[in-house]
Amino acid sequence: MAALSTEPLELAARLLERAKAAGAEMADAVAITSTNAATTVRKQQIEKVSESTSRSVGLRVILGGRQATVSTSDVSDAALDETVQTALELARVSEPDEFAGLADPKLQARETPQLGLFDEQIPDVDGEHRLSQALACEDAALSADDRIANSGGATFSTNVSTFALVDSNGFGGSYADTSASMWVEVMAQEDDGSLRNAGWSTSERSLHRLDAAEDVGREAAARALRQLGAGKAATCEVPVVWEPRMAAGLAGIISGAASGEALFRRSTFLADLEGAEVASPLVTIVDDGTLSNRLGSRPFDGEGVVTRRNPLVEAGVFQGFLYDSYNARRLNAVSTGSAWRSVGGLPQIGSGNLSLEAGQSDPAQIIAEVEDGLYLTTLMGFGINYTTGDFSRGAAGIWIRNGELAEPVQEINVSGNLLEMLQRIDAVGSDAQWFGGSSAPTLRMSRLTISGT
Repeated sequence: MAALSTEPLELAARLLERAKAAGAEMADAVAITSTNAATTVRKQQIEKVSESTSRSVGLRVILGGRQATVSTSDVSDAALDETVQTALELARVSEPDEFAGLADPKLQARETPQLGLFDEQIPDVDGEHRLSQALACEDAALSADDRIANSGGATFSTNVSTFALVDSNGFGGSYADTSASMWVEVMAQEDDGSLRNAGWSTSERSLHRLDAAEDVGREAAARALRQLGAGKAATCEVPVVWEPRMAAGLAGIISGAASGEALFRRSTFLADLEGAEVASPLVTIVDDGTLSNRLGSRPFDGEGVVTRRNPLVEAGVFQGFLYDSYNARRLNAVSTGSAWRSVGGLPQIGSGNLSLEAGQSDPAQIIAEVEDGLYLTTLMGFGINYTTGDFSRGAAGIWIRNGELAEPVQEINVSGNLLEMLQRIDAVGSDAQWFGGSSAPTLRMSRLTISGT
């Protein structure tokens, strides 16, 4: 694969000029070019090899408060002209929206900071390297224990892409980024022949930051093996220790509740709580799109607004919501640089790098202090009411007895109210780990309801 050129920025500019010439009062254009390559093996045999390059461009036009978006992967002059006419026709029949518009030019990026988004090694990764990494990852998992009976496959993939945005206010910018990831799933066999599956993965901007293939494979195997012999747990209210991956998911839930759109719709339990203590003083959650070499980083958001560090919860106190320009206008707020954009849709609010920040507690001590409780390793289902904060999801994990991990448990539910859950966090570990664009350490809630399903 070769590094991408400035073509996406030039393509977006071509489309925007056509829209302005055709009468669009306001418009912006997005162009994305991406090259993906992946190799999948299963039982040490090649199962799938793929490599593809895509190029697409999208246009948003606004006429009298009426807006529409159209996208195309055909970048010929005729196709771009058709895209403009289609967008204008759709806008004319749309309902007017007084809040429709582009980003405030004063908030848009005027320079592109160096955030370490591009690893020069990734475009040169070849099929042999992808294959060797996938094979090594799966082999480490299959060789970990005789009880690992089957494999769902291992995949090593790379991506090189460029994002470009221009608008009729005069903004124009682009950035290139890379990523690499590795994933494996294996099954451990019970005495009765039934299988317990588990997977593990690693994803980074740069090759050198990926976990070793053998470590990924061994972790997947360990997670499958520790499910063997799992039983249910009786209904009770006990301390629950969240492993880092589960804690990162909890941070994602809080980020979703901190969406400006959810605030406008009054569909978040955080409404009216800005400046209030919503969590334990041990809890700090930050969304930061400016961290070097991280998957959620970018110099500007999907509307050209400069990305920044946005504290969501600081020492237990809720700091505020994430906004794109549209929802900021609806709520008399200011964009937080949190707009994400595809070529075919309107800007949507999302987080960048989301971190539940590490604390001071030793993770082993967090477990050792629990006489009877749950070490939570899996959550399933969608049992979250963002309006009320009620939380109830299927779960699995390992029971804690006398401060030690004991037998595995499955087919249980964990439930509570998110505000109460956040306030019951009584220990935060020093072991923060990154999972893609999210980071979190081990944490403990003093009590949570556990019930069998």
